[in-house]
Amino acid sequence: MTSDLQPKPLPFSKPLDGISAKTLEIHHDKLYAGYVAKSKEIGDKLRELARSGTAAGNATYSELRGLKSAETFAVNGVYLHEWYFDVLGGNGDPAEAPELSKALAEKWGSMENAVAYLSACGMAARGWSVVAWDLKAGRLKHYNADAHNQGGVWGCIPVLVLDCYEHAYFIDYGADKAAYIAAFWKNLDWKKAEEAYLKVRGWTL
Repeated sequence: MTSDLQPKPLPFSKPLDGISAKTLEIHHDKLYAGYVAKSKEIGDKLRELARSGTAAGNATYSELRGLKSAETFAVNGVYLHEWYFDVLGGNGDPAEAPELSKALAEKWGSMENAVAYLSACGMAARGWSVVAWDLKAGRLKHYNADAHNQGGVWGCIPVLVLDCYEHAYFIDYGADKAAYIAAFWKNLDWKKAEEAYLKVRGWTL
């Protein structure tokens, strides 16, 4: 349940290469924790409204419409940040993810091409760049999102998540988003990404 959400600690303790402790402090301890708090608040208000028997919907504006829209923004803000933090803290060596590396190379021609293409997608995204296992297609797919609750595809399980919002890099790089994306690859924990991929690979609907 949404009200049971609690902020998760960063899954790594070592300093990152090119992503500062200050950025992580603001990103994780304030922004991400804020999404958790708002998710709980919205969930509690929705439960109260549902149980009151007074819920009334209107597609132009209503309290219910506002809460339901905010719910997907806040909860996706929690989940996407957790997937992002989960794959940081590594040494950036794709050899530690043999199956995922093989799948990425097969899909985009080589690992070099895959990283180049996914980096370009990150540059094109305003919010998130996500490599996911598509349960309907039964294969890896890539999707960009300009907001937490826009651009994603239902039935897709994230495997690699890159936060492309300015808050993820502006302290360290200013407007140099490409340098931040390069730092993301240097800090990627491919072992964690491999675990996520192996867990969902083969799932279909």
